[in-house]
Amino acid sequence: MATTQPRSSALTLRAGKRAIEKIRANGLSAADVHVIPGAAGGPKALGLCGLDKAIFGDWLPQVPQERTLIGASIGSWRFAAVASGEPKQQLARLAELYTAQRFAKGLGGAEVSRKCRVFLESLVGGYEDAILTHPLYRLNILVDRSLGLLDQDNRRRLAFGLTSAIAANTVSRRHLARFMERGIVQDTRSDSPLPALTDFVTHRIGLRRDNLMPALLASASIPLVMAGVRDIPGAPKGLYRDGGLLDYHLDLPYQQPGIVLYPHFTDRIIPGWLDKSLPWRQANETRMQDVLLVSPSKSYLAGLPDQKLPDRKDFAHYVNDDAARETSWRTAIAESDRLGDEFMELVASGRIADVVVPLSQR
Repeated sequence: MATTQPRSSALTLRAGKRAIEKIRANGLSAADVHVIPGAAGGPKALGLCGLDKAIFGDWLPQVPQERTLIGASIGSWRFAAVASGEPKQQLARLAELYTAQRFAKGLGGAEVSRKCRVFLESLVGGYEDAILTHPLYRLNILVDRSLGLLDQDNRRRLAFGLTSAIAANTVSRRHLARFMERGIVQDTRSDSPLPALTDFVTHRIGLRRDNLMPALLASASIPLVMAGVRDIPGAPKGLYRDGGLLDYHLDLPYQQPGIVLYPHFTDRIIPGWLDKSLPWRQANETRMQDVLLVSPSKSYLAGLPDQKLPDRKDFAHYVNDDAARETSWRTAIAESDRLGDEFMELVASGRIADVVVPLSQR
């Protein structure tokens, strides 16, 4: 008689020292979660849609309590969708709107920004008050204020500025302070779970109706791909860009009770966008002690179209064939329901205590 092989796990769960001790002792409850980070990563977020819908639409509502959402770039867009009050519908809408975007080859940064502004209006336009007054979620949007040659959108000067920043960052991450400052556009109804940050000049900016959309757009404004956003209301004057430049995967010193739940595209935390090609640039383990990183497993990724999550390179890979790209992305989005189903089963059964491994384990 033929036997059925068990389906491989769709998720990898890694946790910092304190988090893994708590989970192995008591499992994981929605009551443990007060902070959720969301990384930069563009279309990769679409591949987490099913996991996000399960977490924000089914699991966290089981224990209604105040929670801080801290996002950079697409992470802030995901969390704006969540905080709109209709998480499942809005996350699905984000995935479909992003998938349906088409960019002609050679499109200028100003036009890309215009299309993204239309995208955001379609996603959260009309939900601004719901986001700002949500009874449980506190939205925090990471942006970066450009300095020197980065404070302009002239392609040649900006490219030279980025080359200089890349070289400086290779020597030491702290040298990026010459090129940019951090901005946190934050819901001020509650204290931030982030203490005073000293690694870079950091501006705390109150989240308001007139700066919600500019902050969301700036947070995803990749240099040389999109235009920067000038003078966000309530923030210091200047040109603001993608929050992932400094805080790609949000390697930040969270201070909160319980566990930092981190649904992520990968099982590695990379401090800044310019650190992607620097394998020695790792997250600070002390900062990650309370983090539970939930990400797609290698076997799950191997079963997706192109054997990976959607990413920005797909626009070039499928150039002149947007229909094929959209089919690939929609398949990955639909498949991501497996991630959500598995997460819900792990926490409900308590098996999460058996499968979680140390964040440092590779």
